[in-house]
Amino acid sequence: MKLYHDRRISARPSAVALGAFDGLHIGHSRVIGSARKEGLLTSVFTFQDDLIREGKRAPRILSQRRKMVLLEKMGVEQCWIAAFSEIRDMSAEEFMEKILKEVCRAKVVCCGRDFHFGRGGNGTSAQLEAFCRENGIEARVAEPVLLSGSPVSSTRIREAAAEGRMEEAAALLGRPFSLDTPVVHGRQLGRTLGVPTINQPIPEDFVLPRFGVYASVVTICGKTYYGVTNIGVKPTVGADAPLSETWMPDYRGPELYGDTVVTELIAFIRPEQKFGSIRELQENIFRDRISAKKVIYKF
Repeated sequence: MKLYHDRRISARPSAVALGAFDGLHIGHSRVIGSARKEGLLTSVFTFQDDLIREGKRAPRILSQRRKMVLLEKMGVEQCWIAAFSEIRDMSAEEFMEKILKEVCRAKVVCCGRDFHFGRGGNGTSAQLEAFCRENGIEARVAEPVLLSGSPVSSTRIREAAAEGRMEEAAALLGRPFSLDTPVVHGRQLGRTLGVPTINQPIPEDFVLPRFGVYASVVTICGKTYYGVTNIGVKPTVGADAPLSETWMPDYRGPELYGDTVVTELIAFIRPEQKFGSIRELQENIFRDRISAKKVIYKF
């Protein structure tokens, strides 16, 4: 997939999906999936993580890196990532003329019914449809995807993750909720307990899952392992900041320090708790392994 951080003009006419796509959930997938037409480049025009909502940055559901990997898997051939701060002052008319016509060379434009663009978010999907009609462009506007009677949204995903409802988050996303940050050095206490773990810091601007223990799946070099993941501050031994700490009982590979691995949180097992001793902690970790393995084998 070709990735552009500037206004590189498309080499060929395109079918382009528009949106922040901050969670790449099943509603977003419908919009992106409609950006296909023979002879046109399947494209996405999206925004960097400087998108501000209600005066503050909405917690991220995906890293930019992970988003690009998923877009490529979805068949996107080229993607523009625009800094929201650089285009927010464009009028809706400027955006359609300069971005859609000149940069994307769009022949098909796809978005959600609630898509807004241009200065102050004044541009609407209806306005986009009118522009497309006048310029010989095909507009494909997707209606909201409903799950359990309510529209799928990134807000619902954030709320589900924050409450540990990972099955619901997965249904909304169309895949398990995941973290993908580099593995860092810890205190190596797990080694002395017979449960070596990988530690992945949770960025401050990322949605923070409910503190507790999860059944997880970790992907390393294309191979998956079931895991027991603790999200939190490790109250028994202490941690400086929220952390994802995962034990993979079946992993026998090399050290992973500095590597970025994908840890998928499949199901919440129990809340994080402080134990009276290291031995009690160890006993509970082994019990968590049994619970996690049961969940993953059903998954």
